[in-house]
Amino acid sequence: MLKGLGGLGDMAKMMKAAQEMQGKLAEMQDQMARTVVVGESGAGLVKARATAKGEVTGLDIDPSILVASEKEVVEDLIVAAIRDAQQKGAQRMQQEMARMAESLGLPPGMLPPL
Repeated sequence: MLKGLGGLGDMAKMMKAAQEMQGKLAEMQDQMARTVVVGESGAGLVKARATAKGEVTGLDIDPSILVASEKEVVEDLIVAAIRDAQQKGAQRMQQEMARMAESLGLPPGMLPPL
């Protein structure tokens, strides 16, 4: 008589799993916002700090390269260091997403981008 209600239990399990995944995603987003990566260029003359989410938080420029005639070189090094930091942040994010997908028993790439 209540045979058709068995699907509701499965639906409740799916909803609970979805909520759990949402919570884990939110927690990981917070963690990635606090995780700092460092990108470098010019053999470490320029370093950029960024969160794993790609937000640049700081620069460290060796004073020896701050010469007016080398302005364009310094600018290029700054951009390269920022790109390196952002790339490292994206890689860290992908690693964490893969780790989370695995822990949830999902195939790689099944979690939405953050």
